[in-house]
Amino acid sequence: MNAQTGMQSLSPLGPARTVRDPILINIEVRGDVCLLHFKGYLHAGADSDYLNAKMDEIKTVACTKCLANFEDVMSLGSAGLSFLIDLYKTSDGHLVLVKTQPRIREVLDITGLSTVIPLATDIESGLAALCAETRQ
Repeated sequence: MNAQTGMQSLSPLGPARTVRDPILINIEVRGDVCLLHFKGYLHAGADSDYLNAKMDEIKTVACTKCLANFEDVMSLGSAGLSFLIDLYKTSDGHLVLVKTQPRIREVLDITGLSTVIPLATDIESGLAALCAETRQ
């Protein structure tokens, strides 16, 4: 606080920003399903090299279906939406999101993705939705 002006000075870089945990994606293969466990913040500024490497890894595994567990994702921004769209395309539309937090569901509803990508409450019902989808 400046004693003469009574104003608080800011650093030339602006106010300090809180750095959130980067996104981590663990890939588990169950037959022809890639079960993806996401953890952290999937928002703008997410490490694009990491996301690109994970997408390449998913393509290499060559699963025909993807189940994305969003239980530990608290934030979804433009980088996350882009990743989900790429994941949807990579899986030829065989993608189900499970355990999405209310904030994530809100973003999916606003963008209209919740009308395209099915949402399930748990992994078992997500797997059942993927199996039913392939029988149709």
